[in-house]
Amino acid sequence: MPTKTLLVPTADGQADAFAAFPDHGERHPGVLLYTDAFGLRPELERRARELAEYGYYVLVPNFHYRHGTAPVIELPAHIGEETRPAIIARLMPLIEEHTVEQVLRDADAYLRFLAAQPEAGTGPVAVIGYCIGAAYAMRTATAHPDRVAALAGFHPGFLATKAPDSPHRLLPQLTAEVHLGLAEGDMSPEAISELDQALDAAGVSYTTEIYADTVHGFTMSDTDAFNPAALKRHWDRLLALLDRTLKNG
Repeated sequence: MPTKTLLVPTADGQADAFAAFPDHGERHPGVLLYTDAFGLRPELERRARELAEYGYYVLVPNFHYRHGTAPVIELPAHIGEETRPAIIARLMPLIEEHTVEQVLRDADAYLRFLAAQPEAGTGPVAVIGYCIGAAYAMRTATAHPDRVAALAGFHPGFLATKAPDSPHRLLPQLTAEVHLGLAEGDMSPEAISELDQALDAAGVSYTTEIYADTVHGFTMSDTDAFNPAALKRHWDRLLALLDRTLKNG
């Protein structure tokens, strides 16, 4: 599986990124993958490689790049419950400094870069996000309805907040098909209802699903939250979505 470490030019500098794609000569549908709060690391590189095996060019940027190359803080090989609070305490200030304007500028740069890669197709793309990355993915999809045909978020955070610029308030601009795979407790029933109402109003095809017996972070095998059955469900839902929208759409 060919992979590359890349530098993506942005309005604010250069974002280091990882890319994986099939070992064929032709172009492949593009996927922009936003990481969870812990950022670009071996777990996400493995995720990109596995997805690329199904015929996609997968770009995984380090959205923390303004604070350094990945990993921006030292991470253990396994993020256990005993170390997680201290790690999150160090990362939260970086996430809080990451403004909506920066997210949107970066999304422009990532999509431009993805379209320019010789191994990536020129057609519609998918945007995937994990944890906080799901909010970035939703902002990207709503800001680029002409480019993004599929939006997927897993154990998402901050999708439906009381903020006037909450991602769910932008859903009228959305055209992509959507799948959201939630852990139990990720969102309140009221927030899920508000999100579903916004998706209904947007008129897009979507599913919001609570994955049984899960906690936040269930797809990540380098954390205590990992749930193998839920990861498999994630792949089933994600691959079907991408097949419909990028290969048969």
